[in-house]
Amino acid sequence: MLRWIFFIAVYLILGFYAIQAIKTTTRYPWVYFAFMALSLLVLANFIYQFTVGDATGRVITGAKSYAFGFLLTMLTFQVITVIFLFSEDVFRLLAGIYVKLFGVSKEFTLPERRRFLSLIAMGIAAVPFGALLLGMYKGKYNYKVLKYEMAFEDLPEAFHNYQITQISDIHSGSFDNGKKLEYAVNLVNEQGSDAILFTGDLVNNKTEEMDPWKSLFATLKAKDGVFSVLGNHDYGDYFDWDTPEAKAQNLYDLKRLQRELGFDLLLNESRFLQRGNDRIALIGVENWGKGGFKKAGDLRKAVANIDKNDFKILMSHDPSHWEAVVIPDEYHYHLTLSGHTHGMQFGIEIPGWIKWSPVKWRYKQWAGIYENMGQYINVNRGFGFLGYPGRVGIWPEITVITLKRKSLT
Repeated sequence: MLRWIFFIAVYLILGFYAIQAIKTTTRYPWVYFAFMALSLLVLANFIYQFTVGDATGRVITGAKSYAFGFLLTMLTFQVITVIFLFSEDVFRLLAGIYVKLFGVSKEFTLPERRRFLSLIAMGIAAVPFGALLLGMYKGKYNYKVLKYEMAFEDLPEAFHNYQITQISDIHSGSFDNGKKLEYAVNLVNEQGSDAILFTGDLVNNKTEEMDPWKSLFATLKAKDGVFSVLGNHDYGDYFDWDTPEAKAQNLYDLKRLQRELGFDLLLNESRFLQRGNDRIALIGVENWGKGGFKKAGDLRKAVANIDKNDFKILMSHDPSHWEAVVIPDEYHYHLTLSGHTHGMQFGIEIPGWIKWSPVKWRYKQWAGIYENMGQYINVNRGFGFLGYPGRVGIWPEITVITLKRKSLT
Protein backbone atom coordinates (compact mmCIF):
# COMPACT_ATOMS: atom_id res chain seq x y z
CA MET A 1 0.00 0.00 0.00
CA LEU A 2 2.83 2.42 0.83
CA ARG A 3 4.40 1.76 -2.56
CA TRP A 4 1.13 2.63 -4.29
CA ILE A 5 0.78 5.84 -2.25
CA PHE A 6 4.35 6.87 -3.09
CA PHE A 7 3.87 6.05 -6.77
CA ILE A 8 0.59 7.99 -7.00
CA ALA A 9 2.14 10.99 -5.23
CA VAL A 10 5.11 11.09 -7.61
CA TYR A 11 2.85 10.69 -10.66
CA LEU A 12 0.60 13.56 -9.52
CA ILE A 13 3.58 15.84 -8.83
CA LEU A 14 4.98 15.15 -12.29
CA GLY A 15 1.55 15.77 -13.80
CA PHE A 16 1.24 19.07 -11.94
CA TYR A 17 4.56 20.23 -13.37
CA ALA A 18 3.58 19.19 -16.89
CA ILE A 19 0.33 21.13 -16.62
CA GLN A 20 2.33 24.28 -15.76
CA ALA A 21 4.09 23.97 -19.10
CA ILE A 22 0.79 23.58 -20.91
CA LYS A 23 -0.69 26.60 -19.10
CA THR A 24 2.29 28.67 -20.15
CA THR A 25 1.93 27.79 -23.81
CA THR A 26 -1.83 28.04 -24.33
CA ARG A 27 -4.60 30.42 -23.38
CA TYR A 28 -7.31 27.79 -23.72
CA PRO A 29 -8.17 26.21 -20.34
CA TRP A 30 -9.79 23.17 -21.97
CA VAL A 31 -6.35 22.04 -23.20
CA TYR A 32 -4.82 21.60 -19.78
CA PHE A 33 -8.08 20.33 -18.30
CA ALA A 34 -8.14 17.67 -21.03
CA PHE A 35 -4.52 16.76 -20.27
CA MET A 36 -5.35 16.54 -16.59
CA ALA A 37 -8.33 14.26 -17.26
CA LEU A 38 -6.28 12.04 -19.56
CA SER A 39 -3.47 11.75 -16.99
CA LEU A 40 -5.91 10.74 -14.26
CA LEU A 41 -7.67 8.25 -16.56
CA VAL A 42 -4.35 6.57 -17.43
CA LEU A 43 -3.42 6.39 -13.74
CA ALA A 44 -6.82 5.05 -12.69
CA ASN A 45 -6.78 2.36 -15.39
CA PHE A 46 -3.26 1.27 -14.38
CA ILE A 47 -4.25 0.99 -10.72
CA TYR A 48 -7.42 -0.89 -11.60
CA GLN A 49 -5.71 -3.38 -13.89
CA PHE A 50 -2.98 -4.21 -11.36
CA THR A 51 -5.22 -4.32 -8.24
CA VAL A 52 -9.01 -4.64 -8.37
CA GLY A 53 -9.13 -5.95 -11.92
CA ASP A 54 -6.25 -8.37 -11.38
CA ALA A 55 -7.43 -11.97 -11.37
CA THR A 56 -4.37 -13.42 -13.07
CA GLY A 57 -1.55 -13.18 -10.56
CA ARG A 58 1.67 -12.10 -12.23
CA VAL A 59 0.43 -12.84 -15.74
CA ILE A 60 0.73 -9.79 -18.01
CA THR A 61 -2.62 -9.86 -19.79
CA GLY A 62 -3.45 -7.70 -22.78
CA ALA A 63 -5.34 -5.23 -20.58
CA LYS A 64 -2.43 -5.01 -18.14
CA SER A 65 0.04 -4.63 -20.97
CA TYR A 66 -1.79 -1.70 -22.51
CA ALA A 67 -2.34 -0.10 -19.09
CA PHE A 68 1.42 -0.23 -18.57
CA GLY A 69 2.09 1.03 -22.09
CA PHE A 70 -0.13 4.09 -21.71
CA LEU A 71 1.31 4.82 -18.28
CA LEU A 72 4.86 4.59 -19.65
CA THR A 73 3.90 6.95 -22.48
CA MET A 74 2.41 9.51 -20.11
CA LEU A 75 5.30 9.28 -17.65
CA THR A 76 7.82 9.81 -20.44
CA PHE A 77 6.06 13.01 -21.50
CA GLN A 78 5.85 14.24 -17.91
CA VAL A 79 9.45 13.46 -16.96
CA ILE A 80 10.98 15.15 -20.02
CA THR A 81 8.80 18.22 -19.46
CA VAL A 82 9.71 18.35 -15.78
CA ILE A 83 13.44 18.21 -16.54
CA PHE A 84 13.12 21.47 -18.45
CA LEU A 85 10.73 23.17 -16.03
CA PHE A 86 12.66 22.18 -12.91
CA SER A 87 15.88 23.62 -14.31
CA GLU A 88 14.01 26.83 -15.11
CA ASP A 89 12.50 26.91 -11.59
CA VAL A 90 15.97 26.68 -10.07
CA PHE A 91 16.97 29.70 -12.18
CA ARG A 92 13.77 31.57 -11.18
CA LEU A 93 14.42 30.84 -7.50
CA LEU A 94 18.01 32.09 -7.71
CA ALA A 95 16.82 35.21 -9.55
CA GLY A 96 14.22 35.86 -6.85
CA ILE A 97 16.82 35.48 -4.10
CA TYR A 98 19.18 37.85 -5.91
CA VAL A 99 16.46 40.52 -6.18
CA LYS A 100 15.64 40.06 -2.50
CA LEU A 101 19.25 40.49 -1.42
CA PHE A 102 20.58 43.01 -3.90
CA GLY A 103 17.57 44.51 -5.69
CA VAL A 104 16.16 47.99 -5.16
CA SER A 105 12.76 46.81 -3.86
CA LYS A 106 14.20 44.07 -1.63
CA GLU A 107 11.07 42.01 -2.39
CA PHE A 108 11.20 38.33 -3.14
CA THR A 109 9.43 37.71 -6.47
CA LEU A 110 9.78 34.94 -8.99
CA PRO A 111 10.16 35.84 -12.67
CA GLU A 112 7.42 34.52 -14.92
CA ARG A 113 7.95 31.26 -16.76
CA ARG A 114 9.36 31.70 -20.23
CA ARG A 115 6.90 30.52 -22.85
CA PHE A 116 9.52 29.50 -25.39
CA LEU A 117 11.20 27.14 -22.88
CA SER A 118 7.88 25.44 -22.16
CA LEU A 119 7.30 25.10 -25.89
CA ILE A 120 10.72 23.49 -26.33
CA ALA A 121 10.07 21.14 -23.41
CA MET A 122 6.74 19.97 -24.79
CA GLY A 123 8.11 19.71 -28.31
CA ILE A 124 10.92 17.42 -27.19
CA ALA A 125 8.62 15.42 -24.90
CA ALA A 126 6.16 14.94 -27.75
CA VAL A 127 8.70 12.92 -29.76
CA PRO A 128 8.99 9.87 -27.42
CA PHE A 129 5.33 10.33 -26.47
CA GLY A 130 4.28 9.89 -30.10
CA ALA A 131 6.88 7.18 -30.73
CA LEU A 132 5.62 5.06 -27.82
CA LEU A 133 2.02 5.38 -29.02
CA LEU A 134 3.02 4.51 -32.59
CA GLY A 135 5.07 1.60 -31.25
CA MET A 136 1.93 0.16 -29.68
CA TYR A 137 -0.15 0.70 -32.79
CA LYS A 138 2.30 -0.33 -35.49
CA GLY A 139 5.85 -0.95 -34.29
CA LYS A 140 5.24 -4.32 -32.68
CA TYR A 141 4.29 -5.81 -36.06
CA ASN A 142 6.94 -3.99 -38.09
CA TYR A 143 8.79 -7.20 -39.00
CA LYS A 144 12.27 -6.99 -40.46
CA VAL A 145 14.15 -9.76 -42.27
CA LEU A 146 17.84 -9.42 -41.43
CA LYS A 147 20.17 -11.37 -43.70
CA TYR A 148 23.76 -12.37 -42.93
CA GLU A 149 26.43 -14.39 -44.67
CA MET A 150 28.89 -16.14 -42.35
CA ALA A 151 32.03 -17.83 -43.69
CA PHE A 152 33.94 -20.59 -41.87
CA GLU A 153 37.16 -22.41 -42.76
CA ASP A 154 35.88 -25.81 -41.62
CA LEU A 155 32.27 -25.74 -42.79
CA PRO A 156 31.66 -29.07 -44.62
CA GLU A 157 31.59 -28.45 -48.37
CA ALA A 158 28.10 -29.88 -48.80
CA PHE A 159 26.79 -27.14 -46.47
CA HIS A 160 28.18 -24.24 -48.49
CA ASN A 161 25.20 -21.87 -48.98
CA TYR A 162 23.17 -23.70 -46.34
CA GLN A 163 20.47 -21.29 -45.15
CA ILE A 164 19.03 -21.00 -41.65
CA THR A 165 16.08 -18.91 -40.50
CA GLN A 166 16.09 -18.05 -36.81
CA ILE A 167 13.11 -16.74 -34.87
CA SER A 168 12.92 -16.24 -31.13
CA ASP A 169 10.66 -15.04 -28.32
CA ILE A 170 7.26 -15.58 -29.91
CA HIS A 171 5.41 -14.78 -26.65
CA SER A 172 2.11 -15.96 -28.09
CA GLY A 173 0.09 -14.66 -25.13
CA SER A 174 0.76 -11.08 -26.21
CA PHE A 175 -0.53 -11.17 -29.80
CA ASP A 176 -3.70 -9.24 -30.64
CA ASN A 177 -3.75 -9.07 -34.44
CA GLY A 178 -4.22 -12.31 -36.36
CA LYS A 179 -3.72 -10.78 -39.82
CA LYS A 180 -0.40 -9.19 -38.90
CA LEU A 181 0.74 -12.44 -37.31
CA GLU A 182 -0.25 -14.44 -40.38
CA TYR A 183 1.80 -12.06 -42.51
CA ALA A 184 4.83 -12.62 -40.24
CA VAL A 185 4.58 -16.42 -40.29
CA ASN A 186 4.24 -16.37 -44.08
CA LEU A 187 7.30 -14.11 -44.21
CA VAL A 188 9.29 -16.77 -42.33
CA ASN A 189 8.23 -19.45 -44.81
CA GLU A 190 8.96 -17.21 -47.79
CA GLN A 191 12.66 -17.27 -46.92
CA GLY A 192 12.77 -20.88 -48.14
CA SER A 193 15.48 -21.85 -45.67
CA ASP A 194 16.92 -25.32 -45.19
CA ALA A 195 16.10 -25.20 -41.47
CA ILE A 196 14.05 -23.01 -39.13
CA LEU A 197 15.48 -22.65 -35.63
CA PHE A 198 13.31 -21.27 -32.82
CA THR A 199 15.29 -20.20 -29.77
CA GLY A 200 12.70 -20.18 -27.00
CA ASP A 201 9.84 -18.39 -25.21
CA LEU A 202 6.86 -19.76 -27.11
CA VAL A 203 4.51 -18.39 -24.42
CA ASN A 204 4.49 -15.80 -21.66
CA ASN A 205 3.46 -18.23 -18.93
CA LYS A 206 0.83 -20.80 -19.92
CA THR A 207 0.61 -23.30 -22.76
CA GLU A 208 -3.01 -22.33 -23.47
CA GLU A 209 -1.82 -18.91 -24.69
CA MET A 210 -0.83 -20.64 -27.92
CA ASP A 211 -4.33 -22.07 -28.56
CA PRO A 212 -5.52 -19.29 -30.93
CA TRP A 213 -2.35 -19.51 -33.01
CA LYS A 214 -1.61 -23.25 -33.16
CA SER A 215 -2.85 -23.83 -36.68
CA LEU A 216 -0.90 -20.81 -37.94
CA PHE A 217 2.46 -21.76 -36.44
CA ALA A 218 1.97 -25.35 -37.56
CA THR A 219 2.40 -24.05 -41.12
CA LEU A 220 6.08 -23.26 -40.52
CA LYS A 221 8.04 -25.51 -42.87
CA ALA A 222 11.67 -26.00 -43.89
CA LYS A 223 13.51 -28.65 -45.91
CA ASP A 224 15.32 -30.14 -42.91
CA GLY A 225 12.66 -29.27 -40.34
CA VAL A 226 11.83 -26.83 -37.58
CA PHE A 227 13.90 -27.14 -34.40
CA SER A 228 13.34 -25.47 -31.05
CA VAL A 229 14.54 -25.02 -27.47
CA LEU A 230 12.88 -23.70 -24.32
CA GLY A 231 13.19 -20.15 -22.99
CA ASN A 232 12.82 -18.93 -19.43
CA HIS A 233 9.12 -18.08 -19.86
CA ASP A 234 8.26 -21.56 -21.13
CA TYR A 235 8.70 -23.16 -17.69
CA GLY A 236 5.79 -21.26 -16.12
CA ASP A 237 7.99 -19.78 -13.40
CA TYR A 238 6.25 -16.38 -13.52
CA PHE A 239 2.75 -17.63 -12.72
CA ASP A 240 1.27 -18.45 -9.31
CA TRP A 241 0.15 -22.04 -9.85
CA ASP A 242 -2.35 -23.68 -7.50
CA THR A 243 -0.17 -26.76 -7.12
CA PRO A 244 3.29 -27.95 -8.21
CA GLU A 245 1.49 -30.62 -10.23
CA ALA A 246 -0.38 -27.98 -12.25
CA LYS A 247 2.90 -26.26 -13.10
CA ALA A 248 4.50 -29.55 -14.14
CA GLN A 249 1.48 -30.40 -16.28
CA ASN A 250 1.74 -27.03 -18.04
CA LEU A 251 5.36 -27.71 -18.97
CA TYR A 252 4.47 -31.21 -20.15
CA ASP A 253 1.65 -29.77 -22.28
CA LEU A 254 3.98 -27.16 -23.76
CA LYS A 255 6.53 -29.78 -24.80
CA ARG A 256 3.77 -31.87 -26.35
CA LEU A 257 2.38 -28.80 -28.11
CA GLN A 258 5.71 -28.03 -29.73
CA ARG A 259 5.83 -31.52 -31.17
CA GLU A 260 2.22 -31.15 -32.39
CA LEU A 261 3.31 -27.98 -34.18
CA GLY A 262 5.98 -29.98 -35.95
CA PHE A 263 8.85 -28.53 -33.89
CA ASP A 264 11.69 -30.89 -33.00
CA LEU A 265 12.27 -29.76 -29.40
CA LEU A 266 15.85 -30.22 -28.22
CA LEU A 267 16.13 -30.69 -24.47
CA ASN A 268 19.86 -30.78 -23.76
CA GLU A 269 20.36 -32.96 -26.80
CA SER A 270 21.55 -32.84 -30.39
CA ARG A 271 20.70 -33.74 -33.97
CA PHE A 272 22.80 -34.15 -37.09
CA LEU A 273 21.91 -32.36 -40.31
CA GLN A 274 23.11 -34.53 -43.18
CA ARG A 275 24.18 -33.74 -46.74
CA GLY A 276 25.62 -36.86 -48.38
CA ASN A 277 28.66 -37.84 -46.31
CA ASP A 278 28.90 -34.41 -44.67
CA ARG A 279 27.14 -33.38 -41.50
CA ILE A 280 26.81 -30.52 -39.05
CA ALA A 281 25.74 -30.87 -35.43
CA LEU A 282 22.69 -28.98 -34.19
CA ILE A 283 22.70 -28.71 -30.40
CA GLY A 284 19.89 -27.44 -28.20
CA VAL A 285 20.12 -26.67 -24.48
CA GLU A 286 17.37 -25.81 -22.05
CA ASN A 287 17.36 -22.31 -20.61
CA TRP A 288 20.51 -21.17 -18.87
CA GLY A 289 20.61 -17.55 -17.75
CA LYS A 290 23.11 -15.58 -15.71
CA GLY A 291 21.94 -14.25 -12.36
CA GLY A 292 18.53 -15.29 -11.12
CA PHE A 293 17.34 -16.90 -14.35
CA LYS A 294 16.67 -20.61 -14.64
CA LYS A 295 19.72 -22.79 -15.20
CA ALA A 296 18.34 -25.99 -16.67
CA GLY A 297 20.76 -25.99 -19.59
CA ASP A 298 23.35 -28.78 -19.57
CA LEU A 299 25.85 -28.27 -22.38
CA ARG A 300 27.91 -31.35 -21.53
CA LYS A 301 24.82 -33.56 -21.70
CA ALA A 302 23.72 -31.93 -24.96
CA VAL A 303 26.98 -32.77 -26.75
CA ALA A 304 27.28 -36.32 -25.45
CA ASN A 305 26.95 -37.72 -28.99
CA ILE A 306 28.91 -34.95 -30.71
CA ASP A 307 32.50 -35.27 -31.88
CA LYS A 308 34.88 -32.48 -30.95
CA ASN A 309 35.67 -31.85 -34.61
CA ASP A 310 32.05 -31.59 -35.80
CA PHE A 311 30.86 -28.25 -37.11
CA LYS A 312 28.47 -27.06 -34.38
CA ILE A 313 25.45 -24.81 -34.22
CA LEU A 314 24.17 -24.26 -30.69
CA MET A 315 20.68 -23.06 -29.78
CA SER A 316 20.62 -21.42 -26.34
CA HIS A 317 17.89 -18.96 -25.40
CA ASP A 318 19.81 -16.61 -23.10
CA PRO A 319 22.93 -14.94 -24.57
CA SER A 320 24.59 -14.72 -21.14
CA HIS A 321 25.13 -18.49 -21.48
CA TRP A 322 27.57 -17.84 -24.33
CA GLU A 323 30.29 -16.00 -22.42
CA ALA A 324 29.70 -17.75 -19.10
CA VAL A 325 29.65 -21.37 -20.32
CA VAL A 326 29.95 -21.80 -24.09
CA ILE A 327 33.16 -19.85 -24.80
CA PRO A 328 35.14 -21.50 -21.94
CA ASP A 329 33.95 -24.99 -22.93
CA GLU A 330 36.54 -27.41 -24.34
CA TYR A 331 34.50 -27.73 -27.56
CA HIS A 332 34.51 -25.07 -30.26
CA TYR A 333 30.97 -23.87 -31.01
CA HIS A 334 31.05 -22.20 -34.39
CA LEU A 335 27.70 -20.45 -34.14
CA THR A 336 25.38 -19.91 -31.17
CA LEU A 337 21.83 -18.65 -31.69
CA SER A 338 20.07 -16.82 -28.84
CA GLY A 339 17.26 -14.38 -28.14
CA HIS A 340 15.79 -13.36 -24.78
CA THR A 341 16.73 -9.65 -24.70
CA HIS A 342 14.10 -8.37 -27.19
CA GLY A 343 16.54 -5.48 -27.62
CA MET A 344 14.35 -4.15 -24.79
CA GLN A 345 11.84 -3.36 -27.57
CA PHE A 346 13.20 0.17 -27.45
CA GLY A 347 16.29 1.80 -28.90
CA ILE A 348 17.90 3.44 -31.89
CA GLU A 349 19.39 1.53 -34.81
CA ILE A 350 20.86 3.07 -37.94
CA PRO A 351 22.93 0.41 -39.76
CA GLY A 352 26.58 1.31 -39.98
CA TRP A 353 26.21 4.26 -37.62
CA ILE A 354 24.48 3.57 -34.31
CA LYS A 355 22.98 0.65 -32.40
CA TRP A 356 21.81 1.53 -28.91
CA SER A 357 19.31 0.31 -26.36
CA PRO A 358 19.22 0.55 -22.54
CA VAL A 359 19.40 -3.25 -22.48
CA LYS A 360 23.11 -2.97 -23.36
CA TRP A 361 23.73 -2.15 -19.70
CA ARG A 362 22.35 -5.57 -18.75
CA TYR A 363 23.56 -7.76 -21.64
CA LYS A 364 26.90 -7.39 -23.38
CA GLN A 365 25.52 -9.31 -26.38
CA TRP A 366 22.01 -7.99 -26.89
CA ALA A 367 21.26 -7.80 -30.64
CA GLY A 368 23.01 -8.98 -33.79
CA ILE A 369 26.26 -10.89 -34.34
CA TYR A 370 29.23 -10.93 -31.97
CA GLU A 371 32.55 -12.81 -32.10
CA ASN A 372 34.89 -14.17 -29.43
CA MET A 373 37.86 -16.50 -29.99
CA GLY A 374 36.62 -17.41 -33.45
CA GLN A 375 33.18 -18.35 -32.15
CA TYR A 376 30.06 -16.39 -33.08
CA ILE A 377 26.69 -15.63 -31.54
CA ASN A 378 23.61 -14.09 -33.10
CA VAL A 379 21.16 -12.52 -30.66
CA ASN A 380 17.74 -12.28 -32.30
CA ARG A 381 15.67 -9.22 -31.34
CA GLY A 382 12.54 -11.31 -30.93
CA PHE A 383 9.44 -12.15 -32.94
CA GLY A 384 6.87 -11.03 -30.37
CA PHE A 385 6.68 -8.61 -27.46
CA LEU A 386 6.12 -8.65 -23.71
CA GLY A 387 5.25 -6.05 -21.07
CA TYR A 388 5.16 -2.85 -23.11
CA PRO A 389 2.82 -3.82 -25.99
CA GLY A 390 4.91 -2.27 -28.70
CA ARG A 391 8.34 -1.64 -30.18
CA VAL A 392 10.20 1.58 -30.84
CA GLY A 393 13.35 1.49 -32.96
CA ILE A 394 14.07 -2.18 -32.19
CA TRP A 395 11.80 -4.04 -34.59
CA PRO A 396 10.61 -7.68 -34.51
CA GLU A 397 13.15 -9.80 -36.31
CA ILE A 398 13.39 -12.75 -38.66
CA THR A 399 17.05 -13.68 -39.06
CA VAL A 400 18.31 -15.42 -42.19
CA ILE A 401 21.89 -16.75 -42.02
CA THR A 402 23.64 -18.26 -45.01
CA LEU A 403 26.63 -20.43 -44.13
CA LYS A 404 29.65 -20.27 -46.41
CA ARG A 405 32.84 -22.29 -46.71
CA LYS A 406 35.69 -19.79 -47.07
CA SER A 407 37.54 -21.79 -49.69
CA LEU A 408 34.44 -21.72 -51.92
CA THR A 409 33.66 -18.02 -51.61
